[in-house]
Amino acid sequence: MRKGREGGLRRQAKGCASRPEVRHCAPARESGQSMRRNDHDVTDQILITDPAAVGEEIVRLYRGLYDSSAPELERAFHDVATLYAGKHPDYQPCDTEYHDIQHVLDVTLAMARLMDGYERSRPNGARLTKDLFRVGVLAALFHDFGYLRRRHDSRHRFGAEYTLTHVSRGAKFLRRYLREHGLERLARVASTLVHYTGYERPAETIRVSDTLLRRIGHMLGTADIIAQMSDRCYLEKCRDRLFPEFVLGGLAGRKLIGRRTLPQFASGDDLVRKTPGFYYNAIKRLDLQLARAYEYAAHHFGGQNLYLEEMQKNVRYAQALAEVPTAEKLRRQPPSTLAPEVQPYPKDLLAL
Repeated sequence: MRKGREGGLRRQAKGCASRPEVRHCAPARESGQSMRRNDHDVTDQILITDPAAVGEEIVRLYRGLYDSSAPELERAFHDVATLYAGKHPDYQPCDTEYHDIQHVLDVTLAMARLMDGYERSRPNGARLTKDLFRVGVLAALFHDFGYLRRRHDSRHRFGAEYTLTHVSRGAKFLRRYLREHGLERLARVASTLVHYTGYERPAETIRVSDTLLRRIGHMLGTADIIAQMSDRCYLEKCRDRLFPEFVLGGLAGRKLIGRRTLPQFASGDDLVRKTPGFYYNAIKRLDLQLARAYEYAAHHFGGQNLYLEEMQKNVRYAQALAEVPTAEKLRRQPPSTLAPEVQPYPKDLLAL
């Protein structure tokens, strides 16, 4: 790693034990230490394949901050479970193995923790109101909804084919969803904040009405990065699930979005080998465009930034795999959350 690169991430919040530097060392993917479960969050306490479990934890955080119930959030977790399982009359079940319900719930939990950390660490900052906390949670919960296909979708056979437009599709759905459920006051801002998770609009060009809303956007974009890159099966998911989505979405080769060129990946193994480079780019985005909002996680956890620590473990292991076929070293089994009848991509896709 280049000396001095992305210095902001190296300056952790006061009291934070985690450091983002990636130190080269021998891989210890399966050591004798107690192992975090593949379907649990960074604390190994929350089952992040279960909307009810994640919803309960987030409502607990909400009540701790505001001493109030959160029926809108409880209903939203029920609704997202219904939608992703294909039990809604208008939408087919989720068929994106990487951008599945686990990813959505992991990001939403990270977002709630960042907001909790913000609120507990703001000596002179603007207070995060109940409505703003709800906005952050709802935007996170539906940020990838644009991958879901309507029942009679004749344009695409697979949700991953919406990769380049899924953020805008999700924002449109979220605005309609909030209006239909009596949350008109939150609809416009929530649908705008969703764009902090994507690349359709550069973060610095997203228009929000005040500094605090922009900070919530920073937290949302941060949550999307730190949740997926700290996943215990992140590398396996990149190889076996994200690469097929890239192929379907037209991102396996080089492609321009606006003025930006997206990286080229030849295979799932190639994607894993290039993970350290993606990590450094993610650091830059976290530090600059998203203004080090990751620091709030350390305040939530009481000093330790578990998300950054788990990210570092994954990237160190990816570095160690540079010259080794990943099949020999990446053997963790990510949980399967798709409905049994769902086919995430054509069986011959990767043979082409």
